[in-house]
Amino acid sequence: MTSNKTISNKLIKKLSVSFLVIILIIGVVYICTTYYLIKQFYSETSQHLNANVANHLVEEKFRNASPYLENGKVNKELFDDLMHDMMAVNRAIEVYLLNDEGGIVYSVVLDHSDPKSPMTMIDLNPINKFISNNQAYVLGDDPRDKNNKKIFSAAYFEKENHSGYIYIILASEKYQEVCNSLFSSFFLNLGLTTSLITMFSALLLGLLSIWFLTKSLRSIIYHVNKFKEGNLKSRIPNPEKSDLSILAVTFNQMAETIAANIKEINAVNQFRKDLIANVSHDLRLPLTSIKGYVETLRLKGRVMAIDDKTEFMNIIEKSAEYLGNMINQLFDYSKLDAKNIKICKEPVDIITLLLEIKKRYIILAKTKNIILEINGAKEAPLVLADSTLIERVIQNIIDNAIKFTPEKGKVVVTVLVKKTLVTIQIKDSGFGMSELNKQLVYNNENQQREIDYYEQGMGLGLAIVKKMIELHNSKLKIKSKPNEGTLFEFSLPIYEENCLLYNQQINISIR
Repeated sequence: MTSNKTISNKLIKKLSVSFLVIILIIGVVYICTTYYLIKQFYSETSQHLNANVANHLVEEKFRNASPYLENGKVNKELFDDLMHDMMAVNRAIEVYLLNDEGGIVYSVVLDHSDPKSPMTMIDLNPINKFISNNQAYVLGDDPRDKNNKKIFSAAYFEKENHSGYIYIILASEKYQEVCNSLFSSFFLNLGLTTSLITMFSALLLGLLSIWFLTKSLRSIIYHVNKFKEGNLKSRIPNPEKSDLSILAVTFNQMAETIAANIKEINAVNQFRKDLIANVSHDLRLPLTSIKGYVETLRLKGRVMAIDDKTEFMNIIEKSAEYLGNMINQLFDYSKLDAKNIKICKEPVDIITLLLEIKKRYIILAKTKNIILEINGAKEAPLVLADSTLIERVIQNIIDNAIKFTPEKGKVVVTVLVKKTLVTIQIKDSGFGMSELNKQLVYNNENQQREIDYYEQGMGLGLAIVKKMIELHNSKLKIKSKPNEGTLFEFSLPIYEENCLLYNQQINISIR
């Protein structure tokens, strides 16, 4: 059963917490940035609104009165009235009288006994920048706080041989305390509201993001589970377009490999089952024959004629020989199937090898009145092969060709040189092989045998031939039609250091 959960709860929790933390961090940064920008905006707005306060004071208040008395002292009465009138309108301002060097000459709010150690000099650079740049936004020194900068209004004056600056702080300490209190409340409300919105947004965006980001992962998990449950055709669609393309492509390739391996294993297992069944059938006949003739000899041996006994013994001997050959073939096939045979390639004179093999079949060919021919080019190069295995291959094919060729038939072995290969063709004029039997040899899969062709062990022999040729990185080709004979063909590479050794016409016929 496939689990409905394609993504683990652990992964969902991790992604959700990650989104929550990210959005909370963004929320805190947003609140702090908003607080700073609002405060700066309010300060800049206040300075622009009150930029002309100092000029207005100089033009209106100093028109009929001087900030200094005749004795050169500060006109404190004028400043006290001035401060009283201005604070009645705006309690947030502080007025300072500065000399030409920026020294603080007088202020109603300034108390030199203040433990904050008030400043005695004001930096004139911000003041001159404010005046020269048409009252641009700029922060100046706070005489009551050395470490703080504040918005201000300033104006230069000259009156009765006296000159200096009127410097007005637009945000006094009292004003700052009230603003800080209000801003703290505002910040708390803003933070609480933003936190709630952030958590809700994090939950919603987290779920949507998990769904979107894990879409490809869910598809991969789904098809992996299908494959695990036995659906070997389950593949991830369009793996190259997946967000996890490397994983998707790798899984599809792995699935193809596993499916191919399973198919091959099943085919091999089925072939082995069929092979055991076929070999059991093939072995049963000679064993039954031996048992029957032995029992007959045991029961009637004393009264049987000598000729009958001899015939029975010959039959038993042939059956035993057949059993021996079958056992040897099974042993060879098992070693080839397990790849326990080591191949030793060396230069081989294929023409000489064919002539030696032909000599072994002269008597058998004459007995069956079969023509055996070996045809080859005038020049036949050496080939690179294991001479023992190739000798068995050719011998096995010729043996079966003669066995299944009727009297007055023909078996022709042809050697062809094609570029870097030497091709050996062995053709008989027997009743041929059906397409079904050819597939049995090629695929080693579960195919229905044709008793008339395979009863005598031909199938196992060709399976051994096929594997021996494959050890030489070549393939066995079979061309056959019923009642038209069969052609077996395979190729071997030419030995590179070979020179053409033979200059003879190969056209030998044996009748």
